[in-house]
Amino acid sequence: MNSAEPPRLTARIERWPVAGAFTIARGAKTHVDVVVAEIADGELIGRGEATAIYYHGETAESVLDAVEAMVGPIAGGAGRDEVQTLMPRGAARNAVDAALWDLDCKRIGQPAWQIAGLAEPTPLLTAYTISLGEPDRMEADARAAATQHPLLKLKLAGEGDVARVAAVRRGAPEARLIVDANEAWTDRDIVAEAQALVPYGVELVEQPVKAGQDHLLDGIVSPIPLCADESCQDRADLARCVGRYAAINIKLDKAGGLTEALALAAAASDAKLEIMVGCMLSTSLGIAPSFLAAQGVRWVDLDGPLLLAEDRVPGFAFSGGTMSPPINGLWGEG
Repeated sequence: MNSAEPPRLTARIERWPVAGAFTIARGAKTHVDVVVAEIADGELIGRGEATAIYYHGETAESVLDAVEAMVGPIAGGAGRDEVQTLMPRGAARNAVDAALWDLDCKRIGQPAWQIAGLAEPTPLLTAYTISLGEPDRMEADARAAATQHPLLKLKLAGEGDVARVAAVRRGAPEARLIVDANEAWTDRDIVAEAQALVPYGVELVEQPVKAGQDHLLDGIVSPIPLCADESCQDRADLARCVGRYAAINIKLDKAGGLTEALALAAAASDAKLEIMVGCMLSTSLGIAPSFLAAQGVRWVDLDGPLLLAEDRVPGFAFSGGTMSPPINGLWGEG
């Protein structure tokens, strides 16, 4: 400890406007409310940011309440290992876990990647999301985005998806494409839907069916790899994904932080599953620990800050679809 005083946890909600609107099958968002947790130990402060998982019923207010419920345990010296058992998976644990990682880095004087036993991180190519819309709109958005982003992720909705993907391919003939069905193919012929996208070079389909109805994929041989998103939160969900999905999407707000995300990534690799690391709408502070988890994975989708009207300073630098942390540090610096 750096002080005779116990560590002090505080948290707050911050609202960040979206650039235009971010639209998926479940609706549109014009802003995102994030929860920032700070743990102070003397003059040292560790920070973490999390975004509520709305499809779990989380709100920024409920996440804030869950974080603030940890004031006592943190004051009593609870660290990352204890937090894994004291808090359930979800955004609140992510905020606290990230703040503890950041604080440990400052106490020890080492960056998070060294403490975690990882290789030094390098810049990553991230996908850029094309919001759900009419084909003409998605084509125009893809044409504009492809000048800077060679990997595009398309939001789909079931009916009319082939027309949407065809339009995006017209707008971005050279881009790599991945698509997110957002559970909208639940009552559709999965193989037929995927087969129809093969001519457009789609290389991954996220979450074709509703979480909890993954049995619908039993015996399915998809011509495009299927990726579990809502169906895979943490290691407890991994067994039901094996044999049904070719990949999983790890998001720290789902998993409950970098600590669980690293363990989930290792378990998924052991199970021969490919890995995607994604994010919710968030600032660069929110995706900083995800950047470490995304090193070496096949697909990276950490464009949360790019979808905001403005980002936190300092923030990640994005150039040509590649993201790099700021030279003067952001999170997890020694």
